[in-house]
Amino acid sequence: MADRVTVIGWDGSPLTAAARSALAAATLVAGAAHHLALPEVPPTAERIRLGSVALAARRIAAHRGTAVVLADGDPGFFGVVRTLRAPEFGLEVEVVPGVSSVAAAFARAGMPWDDAQVVVAHRRTLRRAVNVCRAHTKVAVLTSPGAGPAELGLLLDGVHRTFVICEELGTERERVTVVTSDKAVDHTWRDPNLVIVIGPATGGEGGGWLAGRDPGAGPRGWALPSGVYGGAMGEGEAELLRSSQLAHLGPRVGDLVWDIGSGSGAFATEAARCGAAVIAVDRDPEACGRTTLAARRFGVQLQVVHGTAPHILENLPEPDVVRVGGGGAAVVSAVADRRPQRIVTHALTRPAAERVGRDLTEHGYEVQCDFVQSVELDTRAWTERERSVAFLLSGTLPDRSL
Repeated sequence: MADRVTVIGWDGSPLTAAARSALAAATLVAGAAHHLALPEVPPTAERIRLGSVALAARRIAAHRGTAVVLADGDPGFFGVVRTLRAPEFGLEVEVVPGVSSVAAAFARAGMPWDDAQVVVAHRRTLRRAVNVCRAHTKVAVLTSPGAGPAELGLLLDGVHRTFVICEELGTERERVTVVTSDKAVDHTWRDPNLVIVIGPATGGEGGGWLAGRDPGAGPRGWALPSGVYGGAMGEGEAELLRSSQLAHLGPRVGDLVWDIGSGSGAFATEAARCGAAVIAVDRDPEACGRTTLAARRFGVQLQVVHGTAPHILENLPEPDVVRVGGGGAAVVSAVADRRPQRIVTHALTRPAAERVGRDLTEHGYEVQCDFVQSVELDTRAWTERERSVAFLLSGTLPDRSL
């Protein structure tokens, strides 16, 4: 095992005294090509071109001597330190951090970033990173080849965002460009780069006591009373039914939620308050307007699409979870064809519930059906004010239930 392992973060500025001292004593240095070309790297040290961090960690663990790993920015922030500290390698590391690329990018843009979400985009996580950009006003995206500004812009089709694209930060070739998301698709961008994605201000986000979006923003509670949304609720928007739908779908950060038949916008808004990206669909332009107003009132980002399902669904991006608030069995079947992890809907009669349940089962979903009844009482006289009943159906793909 190496006698000592020091991880040095480099942000393009002159190395600190601690970093120079660690490099002077190194018998093995690992890093990217531009790191290994630094004049402070001892000519007699063994050099490892850093591709796979895990492979480099194995080499370091077998090395007898003093090792240094060079990385860009702060190596403890989505960097190499996590891999090097994995129990399988048994390495104890010292870290000399540099300014993270996220901090540097926001500094170049002259913007605060305590209210920003930070995500990593590569081919496997690109879609989820895009969903965070849909759902939040300010997001920093650490990109990778094949998951860069052009791909982000392409997948944000239909959603306007401003991109601040920072290429090769800390080098002589550094370049900062501001473009709209649709224009980012038309360019070739140099790696490495980082993208700050800015959406319209909603009043629901800002600096405070917690980095990122304040989870306490807005009123406390879920499935809020109909009066909060203007009182114009559809048949499938009763508070108890809405809360059950939210519980079954479990929308979360990185998810894309379809709300088909958004009505008042209550469900779409509350799914967005969970941090998920939401596309709300309704054939009624007045319902689309109510949904837009509800989102604005609660300071959340969502996309409203006017059109009739199932045809309007064909060009929408792939969902993770879906609420079908209107359209019946035909719409549920079309949604099941897109294979979201979970689907919830409701029916007012048992035959209608059985028809939808059979269709979900034929699509390979595990189906649960509950008879939901809510009775609102006037607590002044303790008399019944309003009663609603519905069959709540939920479908879950067995292999994607978590």
